[in-house]
This record gives sequence, C-alpha cells and structure tokens, in this order.
Amino acid sequence: MTDAVRRVQSGSPWEESFGFARAVAAGDRVLVGGTTSFKGSVLYGEGDPYEQARVAFGTAIEAIGEFGLDAGSVIRTRMYLTHARDVDDVGRAHKELFDAVRPVSTLLVVEGFVDPRILVEVEVEAFRGAVNS
Repeated sequence: MTDAVRRVQSGSPWEESFGFARAVAAGDRVLVGGTTSFKGSVLYGEGDPYEQARVAFGTAIEAIGEFGLDAGSVIRTRMYLTHARDVDDVGRAHKELFDAVRPVSTLLVVEGFVDPRILVEVEVEAFRGAVNS
C-alpha cells in the first residue's frame, strides 16, 4: 500500500473551472469522478446512450491507466442516466467492459446534467492491490 495521494487531470474544461481532478489515487484506491463522453469540446455519441456510456467508461479506464491499472482493477461503478429507457443500452456497454470483472454497481436516473445533450455520466473505483475472485 502507498500513502501518497496522486491526482490526474484529463483536460476537461470543467476540471479547471470547478477545481477537480479526473482521478485521485489514495492508498490502494483509485477514484475516478463523474465522467461523460465529452473529449475536449466534442460530445461523442450524441443521442446514443450506449455510445456515451462506452466512451465515458473508456475515458475512466484511461484515467486509471495513469496508475498502471485497467478494467480488471475496477471494483465499483456508478452510472447516472437522464432516462430510465436507456438502462438496457447503458447496461450493455457496462457488461461489455466489466462482465468478467463483476464490480459492484449502482445505476441512478437523475434530473439532468450540465449539458442537456449528456445522457450518461459514470464513475469508477479501482483497487491497486491483489484482486481475488
């Protein structure tokens, strides 16, 4: 276990204006905050919850990659959706990435996001130690 806290930025414009990091490692945990399918000023998968979830989870996995981790290290996911009708599409994207991993997961339907084109936002938590099945 490491006692150092390390932060990673992804270049999101909201990181600077809100004062947050994309991911923070503290001890054996790496936390990735709310991640959407925006890359810079481009929203990927506009109108497509499956694609937005896929891109958002990809960005979150890239963030934990900065700490030498991958999808296999993920122990918790959270998915926030603006529409209950999108549960199956987002669930399909989650399963494609995490079926073999089986992290604990939470899925919530929320009122909305800072940009109304965003349909999905995700968070992940990863573990930097030995993972047992």
